[in-house]
Amino acid sequence: MTTFLKNSLDKGEAAVIQTAVNNHIETVCIDEVVGRRIARLHNLKLTGSFGIIIKAKKMGVEINIEKWISNMRKHRIWISQRLEQEVLRLFYDMNRQ
Repeated sequence: MTTFLKNSLDKGEAAVIQTAVNNHIETVCIDEVVGRRIARLHNLKLTGSFGIIIKAKKMGVEINIEKWISNMRKHRIWISQRLEQEVLRLFYDMNRQ
């Protein structure tokens, strides 16, 4: 792992980016702003936790989004009100289809 990644990110984010670069993986899942910036510098495409949850929902997985959000907050994952509202809207729209 490069010194730049070690000094800029936590171990998990650094490992994700380094693994993607080493193995020519196109897309990574990173939620933190700094990690996303550095992933972009390495020409990686991005998704976040909610992007994965939304994709699973589109694939037919039953998901209680309110419970996911609650669990994320219990684990001290910060979610903006704007993001929460957007995710809830997307889920409710998918349920109507």
